[in-house]
Amino acid sequence: MERIILHSDINSCYVSVELLTRPELRGMPVAVGGDEEARHGIILAKSEEAKRAGVKTGMVLWQARQLCPELVVLRPHYDRYEAYSKAARAIYGNFTDRQEPFGMDESWLDITGCHAWKDGYLAAQEVRRRMKKELGLTVSVGVSWNKPFAKLGSDYRKPDAVTVLGRDNFREVVWPLPVNALLFVGPASTRTLTAMGIHTIGELAGADPEALRLRMGKGGIMLYRYANGWDDSPVRRFDCLPPAKSVGNSTTPPRDMVCEEDVRAVMLALAQEVGGRLRDGGLRAGLLEISVRDAATLRWTSRRTVLERPTDITRELYQKAMELFRQLHAWPRPLRGLGLRTAALRAADSPEQTDMFTDYRRLDAMRRLDRVTDAIRARYGTGAIRYMAAARPEDMPREKCSFAER
Repeated sequence: MERIILHSDINSCYVSVELLTRPELRGMPVAVGGDEEARHGIILAKSEEAKRAGVKTGMVLWQARQLCPELVVLRPHYDRYEAYSKAARAIYGNFTDRQEPFGMDESWLDITGCHAWKDGYLAAQEVRRRMKKELGLTVSVGVSWNKPFAKLGSDYRKPDAVTVLGRDNFREVVWPLPVNALLFVGPASTRTLTAMGIHTIGELAGADPEALRLRMGKGGIMLYRYANGWDDSPVRRFDCLPPAKSVGNSTTPPRDMVCEEDVRAVMLALAQEVGGRLRDGGLRAGLLEISVRDAATLRWTSRRTVLERPTDITRELYQKAMELFRQLHAWPRPLRGLGLRTAALRAADSPEQTDMFTDYRRLDAMRRLDRVTDAIRARYGTGAIRYMAAARPEDMPREKCSFAER
């Protein structure tokens, strides 16, 4: 039986959700962007009107305003986006239990064998209708027999459209497209393929697979199969998705970090955020990595270490992160950004080898404190309670020293 796979993409998700509460802005060039004063001033999403003016995702706000002086920039509200994402998944669940999210605003749906939906085009139109009626959002839906082409179909016509890519038309529609229109062909892969003389998806489909393997490894063979429509990967059920491989966060403070006191404040805030996400997911980390970004060159440098025992405790994450940071004590210039990432994750209830030198009562007390803190932050907001040293970015200590003076 030929598979019927849909890929549904909420059009300009962040902007669309914001316009539900700001209908007076409809028809105007609107973007959701970061905080310029906090140096997070980039475009996160844009309306079709802003897109036509040349505004692109990832563009800094001042550049976007040069292209579109009338651009209206709104602050993001991630809790709203997550709520609408869950509501969208509930609608998709009325069509099939085989739905696989691809980010917050996209999902694959496998309706193969569903008695009520034997026609992918009609199912896609019903998805569009229900999303618009029940959530006030428009979606673009691609229909195909495999996931990469279904994804490409949802990108092919926007906004609020359905595109069917079947075995009878994919060569005419898909193969002339630029190779970076294909799933997982990013900038690095595009440069490699371009150097090999491959510019379109059709040229990729006709390339020598052995040459692709030699230049790109297994990823080259995967892209070759995608281009030919040979992907048979399943659409995974939402509750059967593989566990997270890492949990991390990074930030750019309002001003450069010029001494260790600055770093401690930011690192503790990151440890609290990452630790909370580990605890929320029932995970503990066995590896920790920090990254620092030089203010002058904007280059990232990282250090990692294997932890003595898997942990989800904020204080332990913070202390180990600062130990790693001090390995960079010779770093001579101010820092622009800081990141903390954990990996080698395991379930929190996994068996653990104990020893006679560790104070497990103290660890249990620290975990209880973290859980209470998490509960307060979840109910009253992340700013409701915090460590004294983890000041808000605007409360960061003023310059008292520099790395060069230490």
